[in-house]
Amino acid sequence: MAKLFGTDGVRGVANLELTPKVAYDLGRAGAFVLSDFLKYKSKILIGKDTRISGDLLEAALISGICSVGIDVDLVGVIPTPGIAYLTKKNNYAAGIMISASHNPFYDNGIKFFNKNGYKLSDEIENKIEEMIFDKSDNLPKVTHEKIGSLFYKYNLLDDYADFLENSFGYLDLSDFKIALDCANGATFKIASRIFKNLGAKVYVINNQPDGININLNCGSTHIAGLVKFTFENNCDIGFGFDGDGDRCLIVDSNGKIIYGDEILSIIGCYMKSKKTLKQNTIVTTIMSNLGLFMMGKKEKINIIKTKVGDRYILEEMLKDNYNLGGEQSGHIILSDYNTTGDGILTALYVSKIMFEGGKKICDLNNMQVMPQVLVNAKVSNVKKNDYLSNIEIKNAIKSLENEFGEAGRIVIRPSGTEPVIRVMLEGQNKNLLNQAAMNLANLIEKKLK
Repeated sequence: MAKLFGTDGVRGVANLELTPKVAYDLGRAGAFVLSDFLKYKSKILIGKDTRISGDLLEAALISGICSVGIDVDLVGVIPTPGIAYLTKKNNYAAGIMISASHNPFYDNGIKFFNKNGYKLSDEIENKIEEMIFDKSDNLPKVTHEKIGSLFYKYNLLDDYADFLENSFGYLDLSDFKIALDCANGATFKIASRIFKNLGAKVYVINNQPDGININLNCGSTHIAGLVKFTFENNCDIGFGFDGDGDRCLIVDSNGKIIYGDEILSIIGCYMKSKKTLKQNTIVTTIMSNLGLFMMGKKEKINIIKTKVGDRYILEEMLKDNYNLGGEQSGHIILSDYNTTGDGILTALYVSKIMFEGGKKICDLNNMQVMPQVLVNAKVSNVKKNDYLSNIEIKNAIKSLENEFGEAGRIVIRPSGTEPVIRVMLEGQNKNLLNQAAMNLANLIEKKLK
């Protein structure tokens, strides 16, 4: 069967790969499945980021959903975590976010959340795909008064903003100068307002979206602009969001970038000190920096590793009731507050830690970042997993592991999207890491040629 869903919804070049027809089909099948096969009259919430193609795909989604008798509430431009929060809070059958996250403007995506505000399981995604590709087309085509209706609920953005603003009780940020980079994306309407309402002196860049400048040399994926802006304006801290607002990276007052692993370390140590870190555990991925695991050992915090992808982190958190997880990219999940990564929420939580401790972010960062080198070994897709059975490659990996001991780490991971095997090495000497990573990648290419 053909495959629509990737690791984070359906994504592609808007109007070329992700066409109105695809959006219409997703609307029909998604509404049917997520409303429990039309057993009850329900509504679906739709939001979007600032891409020029958002209106195109939104109209097609609405048509598909209404065609099976489900009503639609439109909230307009809103961060992805806002859709997750509002879907659960207001008992929608589902929430849909139109966004390609940190991708360029010409890409777009359609991401579903179930009634509890979580991303869909593989099982539900497969059901939706089966209905779309079923040539018998047994989905209902309702008529007369049963056709779904459209309602404009732009005020729901304020409900989400209020939730963020009031999540941490009394929070006075009047002593802080805070820089924000909104990536010309979904946070541009509310991020500045929230921090100003909490008393901060706010300096904002990249909050004038025009449909094509989302993520363009700005935001968490292009952080250099925020580094310069934070330092030049003598700000205490800078927060950089991505296009759909589910990621946050930090810049300190010295212009140093604080990535997701360090953010996890800062929040995790604070939560442990307050006895709110469930089971003293942080969930992250195999690609996290070795320094995070060293911090965990020092602070007696368990660090659990999953496959790469926030959905796998969340699955692990739900399975064993953990409440903090995230990735190096700045996708931080604080499950006591929301069901998915939330960039503004992360920024507010870090601000809360600074407010309570009266410290700068650079004084709170207790994780030593270890040098990390990533090299791609080019192999064919059919041979990407063969490194596991090649004796010479296995011996080379084992030899490096013995050489590094606890002061280094090797991660070998076949790419899910490209004909490459990713070779990631960490340790204390970057020059040695570079050479060792290149040697290992060359060996993999040679043996799997």
